Amino acid sequence: MNVALRWQSLPERAPDPEQFGHLASLCLKLEVETYPKPGLVSHVDNGAHSDMDAGLLCRSADTLAPFFSDLAAAGADGAGMNRLRAIGVAAERAMLAATCGVNTHRGAIFGLGLLCAAAGYRNAVGIRKSLGRLVSERWGEDILSGPVSLRSHGAVAARRYGAAGARGEAADGFPSVYDIALPALHAARELAPHDEEAVRVQTCMSLITSVTDTNLLHRGGAEGLGFAQASASAFLAAGGVGSAEWRRRAADIHQAFVTRNLSPGGSADLLAMTLFVDRIDPGC
Repeated sequence: MNVALRWQSLPERAPDPEQFGHLASLCLKLEVETYPKPGLVSHVDNGAHSDMDAGLLCRSADTLAPFFSDLAAAGADGAGMNRLRAIGVAAERAMLAATCGVNTHRGAIFGLGLLCAAAGYRNAVGIRKSLGRLVSERWGEDILSGPVSLRSHGAVAARRYGAAGARGEAADGFPSVYDIALPALHAARELAPHDEEAVRVQTCMSLITSVTDTNLLHRGGAEGLGFAQASASAFLAAGGVGSAEWRRRAADIHQAFVTRNLSPGGSADLLAMTLFVDRIDPGC
């Protein structure tokens, strides 16, 4: 059974930590099964990446599924940030072992992991709050005051350019997911009601347009970020996936990113998080 069919067979609300972990892993795979995404790895090509391909990313996603489940279980138990961080560190070690040292999903471990923990907590307590709000309320202060990664390219770029980065995004309750990506995803379903891949492309372009992606800053500096945002904005202004020839135009943008060695990895992580939230946070 392929990823799309497994996705369709999931219950609308994942009922337990194992299902939350399975859903998070599937969201990572659906991100890979989206083309054309500017500069990013897909089932079609490797984008601007010489060290990874779709098979490696899917293997990484499979490796991370039980850790996402552990994070959901820890959230259900009311765990603090120290416990969540320990599980995240173990997940990163397992990811690097499975990928021979390639950083496939460090950002997703952080963002999706927190959403899994919030989902587990909400499921256990039975409250009606968005996952993003729960992350901000329960762990926001600890996210900002916790140790800063010195190895992450995104963290280095965030410090250099003064960007909020993944930590700021999570501490604020993932505004890029709730305020940008989810509205874009829902609007895209009106434009392309029978093409979920097109919906994901439109959502990814919307994220690239609006997010200060530290992966783009790392690879291309402020100029690279500006080029990426202008390219995605032009795609949307021309009608996005609702216009004729949209696949060709998106593929042209993808190739332009590859030529400039640009890859919006932060937007890719946020796309996977958006798919997760869309599945289990109805009405948000």
